[in-house]
Amino acid sequence: MKALVFGTKTQPFDPPPGATKLVQNLASTPCALIDLPDPRPLRPDWYVVRPVLTGICGSDSKQILLDFEGDADSPMSAFVSFPQVLGHEVVGEVVEAGPEAQGFELGDRVVLNPWLTCVTRGVEPVCPACVAGDLSLCWSFTSGELDKGIHTGTSSDATGGYAELLPAHSSMLFKVPDGLDDRRAVLADPFAVSLHSVTRNPPPPGGRVLVWGAGALGCTAVAILRALFPDVEVGVVAMFDAQADLVRKLGAHAVFRPLPAVEMVEQLAAWSGGVLQPPMDGMQAIPMCHPGFVDVAYDTIGKPETFEVEARVLTARGTIVKSGVHAPGRWEWTPLYFKELQMVGSNAFGIEEVRGVRRHGIEHYLDLAVSGEIDIARMVTHEFPLTEWQRAFEALGDQARSGAIKVTLDPSR
Repeated sequence: MKALVFGTKTQPFDPPPGATKLVQNLASTPCALIDLPDPRPLRPDWYVVRPVLTGICGSDSKQILLDFEGDADSPMSAFVSFPQVLGHEVVGEVVEAGPEAQGFELGDRVVLNPWLTCVTRGVEPVCPACVAGDLSLCWSFTSGELDKGIHTGTSSDATGGYAELLPAHSSMLFKVPDGLDDRRAVLADPFAVSLHSVTRNPPPPGGRVLVWGAGALGCTAVAILRALFPDVEVGVVAMFDAQADLVRKLGAHAVFRPLPAVEMVEQLAAWSGGVLQPPMDGMQAIPMCHPGFVDVAYDTIGKPETFEVEARVLTARGTIVKSGVHAPGRWEWTPLYFKELQMVGSNAFGIEEVRGVRRHGIEHYLDLAVSGEIDIARMVTHEFPLTEWQRAFEALGDQARSGAIKVTLDPSR
């Protein structure tokens, strides 16, 4: 099969004139489209799936575009193995079944739940996190019969959707309803990520929230907030024109463009009603709202400059929810203790509760999408065949020019 492999030779690439630094990095990234043996079921209860559409996740984009400066000491290096075939936002077709695989027929159209948990690895008994439905917190990511990796694409054994075929355990697949096209189905994974962030850290009734970032996670967060918490006011910080236009269509009440920190705090204070407390004369500190009136900040960027502003505009005992993946950096966190703020990490998804019903986050999405209550298909702005993978990542490396939000690869073309 053809597969896009990270951890191999660099495929030649000539950056266009005026290319951004991220696009220039495509000329040196250790990634290439090469031939690999076709995968087989990794264990007797596994299947093989043919991807028909694979979304490019922000974490995959950062990896291939080498956007992780300052991240050399990340403890996540303990949970990956190389070489990798990335790609875990997959809609595909079941084409082969292991002798003990149950639940699916050849030809079934499925969405991938990528977590490589106890059950997929043959670990018994399953860990407490898996029992609780917290699949992204499984204890067995480095154990069992597979090479280490937290999800499809991060293990050298469980190759991902940037390829013509991929292996998957039966617990990793959900049937796609007939009424849902591939373009909508491929958004199940990023939707479930944001669903986890919002439902585990919900806003108060009639509250006010800030979503920082309007990529895939920011857009899905806005759609979820407007559908499940219609009485909550939603503000969004959007970097690019296409993002700002889309979150307005998804129902954001206010859209802000990134500004220097002082101006950003002033704008958010004016929107939320926060009372600005200016720093002492002669000091260069960023002002703080006290009292502030933003209840929750859903941060899909995860940079020091976003945390600094959010902490300053939040209400006392408000919450920063970090789902964005970025390299670490210093930030002025005095408001954390002064306002008694909570800073919470949000790691992908598992079994989530929506309107009193506990189901996998992907199942919630499929139900909401089929009913029409959630329609985020406009997020898919670009589609490329797998052979044009460099063009796909070029679009993500220069979103100001391309207008890209969710970019997909089609390995079947």
